[in-house]
This record gives sequence, C-alpha cells and structure tokens, in this order.
Amino acid sequence: MKAGLRVARRWVTGAVDLIGAAAVAGAAMQDRLRMNRYNRSNTDPYRLGYREELASGRVAFAHLIRVWHERNGWSHRVLPALAEALDLGRVHNSQLSMLRNGKLASPGPEVFLALGQINQVLAAEVRGGVLGETLLQRLADHPELVAALETSALPVQDEGAPVLGPGELLEVFVGLRQPPVAFDLRIGSEEAGPLSAGLSQLFTAGQPWRLCRDQLMAAYPVEKRQRRERFAEVMAGQRDFSAAELDSELPDLRRTLARLGATGEGELGPDQFLELLRQQARVMGLVGETARDQLDLAAAIRKQLRDPSGRLVGGALQDGR
Repeated sequence: MKAGLRVARRWVTGAVDLIGAAAVAGAAMQDRLRMNRYNRSNTDPYRLGYREELASGRVAFAHLIRVWHERNGWSHRVLPALAEALDLGRVHNSQLSMLRNGKLASPGPEVFLALGQINQVLAAEVRGGVLGETLLQRLADHPELVAALETSALPVQDEGAPVLGPGELLEVFVGLRQPPVAFDLRIGSEEAGPLSAGLSQLFTAGQPWRLCRDQLMAAYPVEKRQRRERFAEVMAGQRDFSAAELDSELPDLRRTLARLGATGEGELGPDQFLELLRQQARVMGLVGETARDQLDLAAAIRKQLRDPSGRLVGGALQDGR
C-alpha cells in the first residue's frame, strides 16, 4: 500500500511538472479554446438572443462567485457581513447562495454595488494579509471579518489588470464581459468525458482500480452514498462525470488529492487543478490536435501477449497464422 502511495505521489508530481514544462507551448492553444468556449455562448448578439446571453452570463457569474469564495477560504457569511459593516450596499446570504448556484435571475443593483465595492476595497486596502489603517478602523467592531481578510483577501481581477467594480461585475452577469481568466472555470460538456478519464488516470497513477480502490475511497471526503458510488464508477472507468457533476465535485476532488498526500492542502488552486486535468487528458491523447482514433483493442491485446522474441505467449499462432 505504501509503495502504491509513493507511485501515486511521483505520478502527480510528474504531472504537475509537466504542466509547467508545457505551459508556454500550450498557453496560446488554451487561450483559443477558452475564447472558443466563451464565444460559443457569449458576446455575439447575432448568434444568440438576449435570454441565452443572460443565461450564459449567469452561469459565468456563478463560477466567478464560487471561485472567489474558494480561493479565499471564505464562508458564505463574509461578503454580506462586509457589505453591512462597511455600508457598501446590501447582499443577503440567500442571494449569495443563489448567485453561487446560478439560480438568481434578477438581482437588484445593490447586489452588484456591494460586491463590486467590496472587491475594490480589497484591492486597495489589503496587501499580503495586512489591512490598511482605514479598513481596520471601519472593522474595529468585527474581529471575525478582520481575521477572515488577514487570512486571505484576493480580489477578482486578472494579474496586472484593473480590478472589477460594480459595473464590470454587472457586465459579466448579463454576458457582455468575459470573466477574468483565473475566475472562469466553466467546463464544457464536450470536456466532461476526457476530463473524467484524465482524473481517473491521475488519481490511480495509471494503476489498476482494484489496487487503488481502498486508498482512494478512504481519501474521498464525501459521505453521501450516491456520490461515493458515482466517484467509484468514474475511477473504475464505468462512467464519466457530466460537466455539472464535475464542476460541483472539484473542491472535494482537490481535497482527495491532498488527503492522499500527493499535494499539500491548498497547494493547487481550483484553476490549477482543472488545468492539471486538461493537461492529463491531452497527454492521454483524448483532446486537441493530438486526439487519437478509437483504440484497436484486439491489436493492443495481441501486443500485450507477445513475448520479447515476438512470439505469442503459450505457443499461439505467430503473426496471425
């Protein structure tokens, strides 16, 4: 078992290194793929009606809010409490929950005012876990919020790009603006199968499922029986996650990897983990320009049966005779 875990750790480490080596070469392709996925659902009023564009923007905004919380390790109470304490607008816990799940169709202007102004305050007033004096004074009666921001207070923005304010967040919500790349983790339906295969290959380190099953199921943190059965089926190659299922599973899949000891807790961010799966799928030849044709299973089995001399094991006919 320990030997298997060491193999898994080496496998994941190698895969992470592979991402770094391929980052420059794959960056342009990833940008094209990301923009293709985005442009299929957004920003083209001649191809989509306003209802479809709004629906697509709502999904993008849900991902943005979800990633913002996950990257900072915030509970759902932090943003509403900040909005109230700093008098920046109003957003209720229930509204935020519905935004995270893409179910709030028509949030009021105060929601975007609150979230956008909080985002701007974080960008201006927090540096490396240190809150500015003005912000500290305004939060003097809220030590729990100070502690949350000192732990992490990353704003929504791309590196080197302007921080998103109320207007920009509204544009994302209605589908007129692409979310910052680092906060856009949408998974296309066509990706779900290859990503599921890459996930299984990564988590089993390419080893047979029966050798990895006990360790993986012990590391998977979910207790609900239906989800555990679904996870096991994906790992065994019996089914794939749908795009929606994989999206909802990402936080627990990252925790699984950490509990296996293959990565440190929080070592891979959501975008890094998703890119790791995409890279794994490319290496396996399941997506992109390197996608392979359907496997010739009979030829692969014959190759397995041959001994080093080229003869078939057990005295079987050679060369198909």
